[in-house]
Amino acid sequence: MTNPCEISWFSALCDDDYEFLGQPDPMLASSWEHCRNIVLAAEKGGFDNILLPSGYALGLDTTAFAAAIATLTSRIRLLMAVRVGETWPPQLARQIATLDHILGGRLTVNIISSDLPGETMASAPRYGRTVEAMKILKTLLNGEHLSHQGEHWQLDLDPPRMKTLSRKCPPLYFGGLSEDAREAAAEGCDVYLMWPDTMPAVKAIIADMTERAARRGRKLKFGYRTHVIVRETEAEARDYATRLLSKLDAAQGAAIRAKSLDATSAGVARQAELRENAGNDGYVEDNLWTGIGRARSGCGAAIVGDPDQVLAKLEAYREAGIEAFILSGYPHLRECDMFSRYVLPRIDHGRLNV
Repeated sequence: MTNPCEISWFSALCDDDYEFLGQPDPMLASSWEHCRNIVLAAEKGGFDNILLPSGYALGLDTTAFAAAIATLTSRIRLLMAVRVGETWPPQLARQIATLDHILGGRLTVNIISSDLPGETMASAPRYGRTVEAMKILKTLLNGEHLSHQGEHWQLDLDPPRMKTLSRKCPPLYFGGLSEDAREAAAEGCDVYLMWPDTMPAVKAIIADMTERAARRGRKLKFGYRTHVIVRETEAEARDYATRLLSKLDAAQGAAIRAKSLDATSAGVARQAELRENAGNDGYVEDNLWTGIGRARSGCGAAIVGDPDQVLAKLEAYREAGIEAFILSGYPHLRECDMFSRYVLPRIDHGRLNV
């Protein structure tokens, strides 16, 4: 029997919420009030976790937001994104432990292999630095003495007094499609995240990452980050998808995509390839619509359909080996409510055990 899966929603901390894609709406801009309301709606709707994304140039500071929202929630986990290029791992370990206490043990961490703002590091050393950061975090948060002599940090430290409630490092979620990213994930993360792709490609990625981790004596959990549009009928869902793009022109979409810090990554290139391979209606396979990627970098496709179709798609990914889903939709509050009413009660879900 398939284990329960973790179902997460997404709080739009990085100026990524729209009624019409590519048309900024002051009411949907990242603010404490708006992003707080998304988290509270996700908790009320029954989601297990919520991703708090991070972008250096966009929106709110993720760590500060996590600390504030932690005191207003009681059940939902927080998946806090941290950008490695902007952190000093020992200080980050203390922040993580402190937040975990505020949350009563409900913190999970999304590691992003970012550059230092204003600088660009080549892929191999950047991901090497990310692996070092994950090892440092795990050592300190597992309560162990750190003796680390790496290329990027040389540290000899006792663990800080402040530890997580479990006395262990929270699960580290991490994604990336390039060779360097895959090797970093196999080496250091707990949950490997992927963006939308065709079912054969999803199965191939899972098989590849399982083998890479096994070579290191490790096992990974697998997560899937996608948008979703669910309505009572497939026709309504597809009509809504068309409506989302109804005010977007090609130049505007290209400008939005180019603004992102990950605009040239292997993962983004794959999302563009999916759009190019899709039919005229934007569907690259049944119920997987690539139109979202015309107006945003990164995760660029949505599961679109009626409740039965959306559920069947998620169950197919589960059968392939996915154990965690990070979902979102536009606008995020409305789509959070739609999914929590139409689909979430029908899925066997709960916190991901790592």
